[in-house]
Amino acid sequence: MIKTLSRTGNSLALILDRPLLEATGIDAETSLEISTDGEVIVISPVRDPAERERFRAVASAVTERYAGVFRRLAE
Repeated sequence: MIKTLSRTGNSLALILDRPLLEATGIDAETSLEISTDGEVIVISPVRDPAERERFRAVASAVTERYAGVFRRLAE
């Protein structure tokens, strides 16, 4: 998807289409984290820390349970 910036007063705004917002779960109330490496701008929704920790716990359990399978697949 290629977008252009829109002038808003003395600033520039990026307009995000509804399908993109729906796919990422972003709405007008979502806090966004914006970062850059000097070349690329990354915009990410700020997620609940408890949700993030629950995901890490599940990912850790899956990794532990299937470690042998993952090892064989990597070979």
